[in-house]
Amino acid sequence: MSEPNEQEIRERAHQLWERAGKPEGRKDEFWHAAEQELRNENRSSTMRTPDTL
Repeated sequence: MSEPNEQEIRERAHQLWERAGKPEGRKDEFWHAAEQELRNENRSSTMRTPDTL
């Protein structure tokens, strides 16, 4: 399971920002939300086996 890279986070943050109506001054909020979403996706898409638990 790999961590999201900077480009993936940037793209997701931009999508979230657009969906929220492009508010000003909330860059960090969208960055952190995007990072968390991508990490959660990585965890849920990984096949869980006894050696990965």
